[in-house]
Amino acid sequence: MHKEAALYGRYINHGSITPLIKELPNEFTVEQLGVSVQKRPIEVVTWGEGSVKILAWSQMHGNESTTTKAVFDLFKWLHLNKNDNQVKQLHNSLSLKIVPMLNPDGAEVYTRINANKVDLNRDAQDRSQPESQILHNLYSEFKPDLCLNLHGQRTIFGVGNPAKSATVSFLSPSQDELRTVTQSRKKGMAIIANLAQMLEDFIPGQVGRYDDGFNLNCVGDTLQHLNIPTILFEAGHFKEDYDREETRAFMFLSLLGVLESVALQDWDKNPDYRPYFSIPENSKCFFDIIFRNLNYPNRGLFDLAVQYEEQLKNTAVHFVPKISQIADLECYFGHKEYNCKGSEAVFSSNFELKEGVILEEFKVKGDLSTTFSLKS
Repeated sequence: MHKEAALYGRYINHGSITPLIKELPNEFTVEQLGVSVQKRPIEVVTWGEGSVKILAWSQMHGNESTTTKAVFDLFKWLHLNKNDNQVKQLHNSLSLKIVPMLNPDGAEVYTRINANKVDLNRDAQDRSQPESQILHNLYSEFKPDLCLNLHGQRTIFGVGNPAKSATVSFLSPSQDELRTVTQSRKKGMAIIANLAQMLEDFIPGQVGRYDDGFNLNCVGDTLQHLNIPTILFEAGHFKEDYDREETRAFMFLSLLGVLESVALQDWDKNPDYRPYFSIPENSKCFFDIIFRNLNYPNRGLFDLAVQYEEQLKNTAVHFVPKISQIADLECYFGHKEYNCKGSEAVFSSNFELKEGVILEEFKVKGDLSTTFSLKS
């Protein structure tokens, strides 16, 4: 019921959200903070009248749209339940500001970087871009008690042993090179531990902890360095969910879980952060497809990994299958796996078997004797 039906799939640009921003109910206020390099507006949506201030932003990377969908799902849920006592308590306890799309130029062409080819999440110190300046001005003036840095991650990440897809990952960023567990970090860690416990009922073994290597050029690390507790959200892959519609739901639950943790618990006094370290770390151990035990003349047995490359065509994201590795991939996992049992691979006459080439279809001979179509 709370799902915002106007948003679907991976390609979400500023035009997708403009009507939704204009139609937000009266309990939300909208302010234009400035414009992007290409003069697209960047807005912030405010909800709540409480003393605890939370700041969030989505699509800092233009091709990471899952959390943007979840943000509008949250707006809809808050409105539909505005007369519920718990939502009233959230409204009276929190002041929430969310920038739904920080990088509208990147979103327009489905790229990580902005129109000047700058990664905004490496521009926290230089603030060379208007989008970076807008975010800096916002947190400097708002003085948040907690920040939520909303991102998406590739299908390559797994978690656990044996690995499962890292559908949702979190991080309480480091604030120094020693990765010191400071009071600021502990606050984020405690919330993340609560989120991981909640999500375990929905995606058991698929919640990960993102790498906490310190880089002061990253926004989360900069904020944490300023003693502003910050949580990184990473929306990852769920089985067969390349549109990230299932993951969107887990992001919504996580956003709501943060609000409840902050408003309804003593999150900042003596936070129990220790369970955070029980969350397994992400690792780059997945491919989209692995064909195991293929045979090919003059090469012998090998495994073949295929990774989809996301390409924007018109207004849709297409998933182009490319050979990523040709090797023994015993230590890797595939979101789909096929054991070809030594069958010979047969490619088109002009095909060159090497990493980086598009592989849309091929056949295997022998007992398996089938054609694999990899087109999205």
